[in-house]
Amino acid sequence: MTLVVESKKTVKLALPIIFGELAQMMLHIIDTVMIGALGDESYKQVAASALALSVINIPFVIGIGITMSVSQMVSMAKGKNDTAAVSHYLYNGFWLCTIVALLVCAGIELGKNVVFHLGQDPEIARLSLPYLSVMGLSIIPMLLFMTLKQFTDGLEYTKTAMVLSVISLPLNVFINWLLIYGNWGFPRMEMVGAAYGTLISRSAIFIALAYVILRHKIYRPYISLRQQQWFIKKKTIKELLDIGIPSSLQIGMEAGVFAVSAIIVGTFGGEQLAAHQIALQCAAFTFMVSMGLSQAGSIRVSNAYGGQQWNKIGTIGRSSLYIALIYGTVCAIFFVSLRTHLPTLFLKDGAGNNAVLQLASVLLLVAGIFQISDASQAVSAGNLRGIKDVRMPTVFIFIAYWVLGLPLGYWLAYSYELKATGIWIGFIIGLAFSSIALSSRFFGILKKRIRRL
Repeated sequence: MTLVVESKKTVKLALPIIFGELAQMMLHIIDTVMIGALGDESYKQVAASALALSVINIPFVIGIGITMSVSQMVSMAKGKNDTAAVSHYLYNGFWLCTIVALLVCAGIELGKNVVFHLGQDPEIARLSLPYLSVMGLSIIPMLLFMTLKQFTDGLEYTKTAMVLSVISLPLNVFINWLLIYGNWGFPRMEMVGAAYGTLISRSAIFIALAYVILRHKIYRPYISLRQQQWFIKKKTIKELLDIGIPSSLQIGMEAGVFAVSAIIVGTFGGEQLAAHQIALQCAAFTFMVSMGLSQAGSIRVSNAYGGQQWNKIGTIGRSSLYIALIYGTVCAIFFVSLRTHLPTLFLKDGAGNNAVLQLASVLLLVAGIFQISDASQAVSAGNLRGIKDVRMPTVFIFIAYWVLGLPLGYWLAYSYELKATGIWIGFIIGLAFSSIALSSRFFGILKKRIRRL
């Protein structure tokens, strides 16, 4: 009965986070769909956007990992009923993440010509450059929005960020409609127009969330302490980095595998890369739900950890993992059942796109197999982050993706000429290891701590 109660609490906290994550994921899916509607050979622009996102994704998610430290420290401070510490972590976390956002953006712009040295089709590499530059710039408002969102999530006020994320969708569609296709007298910018749509949408939701935090009465107890608590402190920055850096490495290594996999698949041609991108967008969409469950579980575990309530930590962790297993099973059935229909949402039927659609359906079948392990490993990593155990999980994730998943996928792709399909089989192996290792570690630590009580 206790598991059911805790499951309900976790789901209640997770739902706004999930909807917010899905809304942000939808921005990329909307871009892909609207770019894919440009014509028979629109797969070239879909492939170019995939290449650009592959280059951007690693530094971007590393930045997101740093923002995650804000929710963890805020949640622990809240568990101790320390309002002053919450305010202090907000201020230090915001400026830390601002610096990270600027560095990430600058690094992407300075290194964007790397697309010409990745063995890609020269035409696709050239097409990706302007899109890459604008999307790199959009990382600044997005990371700042994520920082403020992590603050509100850590306090378990999750609805505002969700509403803003959802509102950004029609705004993004409208701007895309103007700039991708050149409607209402605007220039026809095609895929670059989609990048500007993302930049404008992300800037709007950052400004809106900042205004709400500064003005709404819910946050007044923390904002009112700004004169006493809003100063940079080296120890606080170190605390944030102690959680943020391993968290960044964890999600960075995972995102890095998918980014490198896209580069490898790109060496097999534009059709393979476009199919890979379609399947990846679908898998990433379902993973956003897993990430929402992971963040909700992590916040609740972290809050209990602040009060050293280990029995409650165990109940929350177990219930979160059960939810993940159920969700992963549903996703697996969904992917397998609709594998031939989902790709048609991204590309029109046509002589230039048929091969891409067929391959994407095969990749979605493979993606369906790893949905359960993908969801469970994300939640287990969140549970461990909630008890400030981040270093060994980082090692496990490195082994899962960079020692097992990617090398085996590469071997299958080339040695057996499975190409993109071989890479995706490697994903299955890596995610299975990650799921088993992370969940085993959480329950191992839990068992030892409870014995000491």
